[in-house]
Amino acid sequence: MRSRSFLAAAILGAVTLLSSLPAWADVRIRVDKSSQTMTVSVDGWSQYQWPISTAKRGYHTPTGSWRPFRLERSWYSRKYDNAPMPNSIFFLGGYAIHGTTHVSQLGRPASRGCIRLHPAHARELFALVRQYGMRQTRITITN
Repeated sequence: MRSRSFLAAAILGAVTLLSSLPAWADVRIRVDKSSQTMTVSVDGWSQYQWPISTAKRGYHTPTGSWRPFRLERSWYSRKYDNAPMPNSIFFLGGYAIHGTTHVSQLGRPASRGCIRLHPAHARELFALVRQYGMRQTRITITN
């Protein structure tokens, strides 16, 4: 009887430990500057498609593919008048995907280079990247 109790406790402990570990999944964030949209997929399954804003005339949003290197829930731009950048996912230097208060401009170029999202979408994306990890996330930006 004692060995069954020990076995049950061991199984319960293992299940608890495994459920607390982050799930492993590939997160793909695809930004299409020409359509001003972002598509987010997890393990090849499309989960979200959101309107975004990339760089307006005179500014630049880079194209290419990166892994994020830093997450900041609350950040302010040192370069652009302390502008709020909530739920920032930094992927190249000072470039980030982040929430914006300028939601009426989503769907057209309006930023100074970063990728702007609706604040609710930025929160959701931030949580997804945090859950699965930066090493499991790939950001690809195309024209």
